[in-house]
Amino acid sequence: MKYLRRVALPALLLCLPVLASAQPAKYPAKPIRMVVGYAPGGGSDIMGRLIAQQMAEAMGQQVVVENRAGAAQNIAAEFVAKSPADGYTVFLSSAALGINVSLYPKLNYDPVKDFIPAALFATSPNLLLVHPSFPAKNGREFIAVAKKNPGKLNFSSSGSGSSQHLSGEMLKIQIGVDMTHIPYKGSAPSMTALASGEVDFSFNNIPSAQPLMTPGRVRALAITSERRSALLPELPTMIEGGVKGFVTQTWYGVLVPAGTPADIVNTLNAVIVKAVQKEDFRARLAQTGADTITETPEYFRKYLQEEIERWGKVVKASKAKPE
Repeated sequence: MKYLRRVALPALLLCLPVLASAQPAKYPAKPIRMVVGYAPGGGSDIMGRLIAQQMAEAMGQQVVVENRAGAAQNIAAEFVAKSPADGYTVFLSSAALGINVSLYPKLNYDPVKDFIPAALFATSPNLLLVHPSFPAKNGREFIAVAKKNPGKLNFSSSGSGSSQHLSGEMLKIQIGVDMTHIPYKGSAPSMTALASGEVDFSFNNIPSAQPLMTPGRVRALAITSERRSALLPELPTMIEGGVKGFVTQTWYGVLVPAGTPADIVNTLNAVIVKAVQKEDFRARLAQTGADTITETPEYFRKYLQEEIERWGKVVKASKAKPE
């Protein structure tokens, strides 16, 4: 018996390092890759880099932004959906995730089944913009002009199926007036077309519109948020202009592949929520016209499902197609 104890104790001691090494390292134990579905310099890229910096500071690991642009962020979405579910590859998504499932006839991923939403952290409304010569001073007057000229007005967007395009389609549906959509390859050429008078109006976000609003090359008539923006408090909402329930906005959130452990999802959510609660970070987002959100993963999942349903109706009614 004494012999067995003498043998068993050293054997147990030899096993201890193995047992210790089997314990998972505290997350994150290495740099995190944040995949963005658009080219550098765009809204999603800017938002991704802002939140990545905050995450890196809070978690003590690098959060490296990787741009995988193309197909309205579908390339990036598919890449992340098929990545290991270990929390080291995350997806910085915009509203396109809720639009593409209805817009594209086939996707190589499922926006609901293949992702776990970790944290929704910002929303950014569009502006109803017109050429300076357009005979309307606000949203209500714009609608009156449109109704007097059915089929005569045209509008630009950053591309077929974009939130800007579908904002125009939603407006057509809600006020019952036909207007012609003219797609461009990006926000910049869309805004140039409006400023030059090629089109009558456009929907675009605040950062893209402001450089042309300041010198008066385009005019903003209304904002598509539920409430007025603190950045442009004098600008009425589309709802105030008489279009009931008209709210269109892009959003920014972080998702991870399905199967990612709950503790990792909760860690990401806690870090992002804490970042959004910081006054300096909120101020930086406000400068872009974005509103901040601090909610749970469950809230984000429900929000995404509502977005899919809402945009699905617009895509179906407008018969919008991807470029």
